[in-house]
Amino acid sequence: MGRAYADLPLHYGKVPQWLAERMSRLGVAITEAVVTEYGRAEFLRRMGDPHWFQALGCVMGMDWHSSGITTSVMGALKRSVNERSSELGIYLCGGRGKYSLRTPDELRQIAMRTGLDGASLVRCSKLAAKVDNTAVQDGYQLYLHSFILTADGHWAVIQQGMNSATRMARRYHWVSENVGSFVNEPHASVCGKNHGEILNLTDGSADSTRSSFVSLTRENPDKMLREAALILPSHHEVRKTDVNMKRLGAALVLAHEHNVKDFESLLLLEGVGPRTVQALTLVSEVIHGTPSRFRDPARFAFALGGKDGHPFPVPTKVYDKTINVLETSLRQAKIGNKDKADSLKRLHKMALRIEKGFFPDDFFDAHIAKERAESYKHGGRTVFGKAKKPETRPDSVQLSLWK
Repeated sequence: MGRAYADLPLHYGKVPQWLAERMSRLGVAITEAVVTEYGRAEFLRRMGDPHWFQALGCVMGMDWHSSGITTSVMGALKRSVNERSSELGIYLCGGRGKYSLRTPDELRQIAMRTGLDGASLVRCSKLAAKVDNTAVQDGYQLYLHSFILTADGHWAVIQQGMNSATRMARRYHWVSENVGSFVNEPHASVCGKNHGEILNLTDGSADSTRSSFVSLTRENPDKMLREAALILPSHHEVRKTDVNMKRLGAALVLAHEHNVKDFESLLLLEGVGPRTVQALTLVSEVIHGTPSRFRDPARFAFALGGKDGHPFPVPTKVYDKTINVLETSLRQAKIGNKDKADSLKRLHKMALRIEKGFFPDDFFDAHIAKERAESYKHGGRTVFGKAKKPETRPDSVQLSLWK
């Protein structure tokens, strides 16, 4: 599909510096892992998948469902990936507000360094924005435009619009390999939560109204659009209905009901405790999982929590250990030692094997209570401050993971 949507509750606020720095490090490590293992084209495909992108934001410790994931993830990646563009062959341009207006200049500068067709890239950037802002009039005004470019000349676009009346944001995803035409069905379907009639002048039935792209806003084919592939709820807390309990439970069993020494010998993850294994299991799925694994992106918030405290505070010590393990595995792979990198892939495969025979009991609320109670041990933090030791400790959930 050339283009896809995600509908998100509109949230305001700023990412604290202690989280922003970690998001940048983890984001570029995940990017490098995907590019190294599967290639730049696959990285673009994943960025074009609203479910995978949402899972990436969740595993990086952002609010699991809010509009802020888009801005924060793209900002984190732009800071860290662009520092290594010559190595990774990936360039990020644009951003929110005034930064989106700089996209053409940034693309021209990259084109001068790489020999790519700058004029063509600028045209693609402008047309993608024009389609989502004008040709498809769905009530959302764009305020973010990010252009992801590879050294091969392929690209993806992620942009976001705001509907102040409904207090919702809509994220639009494009991938160049699937865009045959900007003005004639650039996507397999146009998706979005239906707030009434939507003017879609890119539909094939509107061909007669497109003698030129300028005329797109003058005719109305009144094409109704289907429901969005990813529509996230407005509630702040993570609920059982937001996650695949079988998959989440399998990850917790893998992390908390296996002997740590077994992991050290099998996965070469020396000195990694159960809580870090839990985070690494979900991070490894973001790297190695297939598209169908990301239909419940909220599950990935159980890796490193969320800055608003849902489902629990961000465990900064676990976050740092997770980054270190991933960065070490990537450094080792560069010198020919792929054992650690392969260990993360094995971790994902182990979780899949457990999942096949796993039937979860009602552990969800107890597990969240346990995470919050033990958050102080792991350097738990939210935008409201550091986690404190509770007066009472919840019961263990280990015995209730299995039916």
